[in-house]
Amino acid sequence: MGILSALFGSSSDNENLEKIIDDNAFLVDVRSNAEFQEGHFIGSVNIPLDQISQNLSKFKSKNQIVVFCRSGMRSSQAKSILNQNGFTNVTNGGTWKNINDLISK
Repeated sequence: MGILSALFGSSSDNENLEKIIDDNAFLVDVRSNAEFQEGHFIGSVNIPLDQISQNLSKFKSKNQIVVFCRSGMRSSQAKSILNQNGFTNVTNGGTWKNINDLISK
């Protein structure tokens, strides 16, 4: 498995991601507020990467959490932060456009 697919998953992972999203996952866009305002989809919540640690309470009681951003780098960091704080139900969805494409199917 290559470095990129280890970080962001492979295209075959989209099937699992789609199932997680269909199961009412908590969809968290970790881009900045300005980026979020430039484009996002209904149902996503904006918690910028630098605010994840201060907003851990928003993640409690969520069955599945999907984090995403512009390129997948910040969502990878967000997943790590959440994992370090005991959240084991976190999926790095990669880019917000990838998630939007999956939702729009």
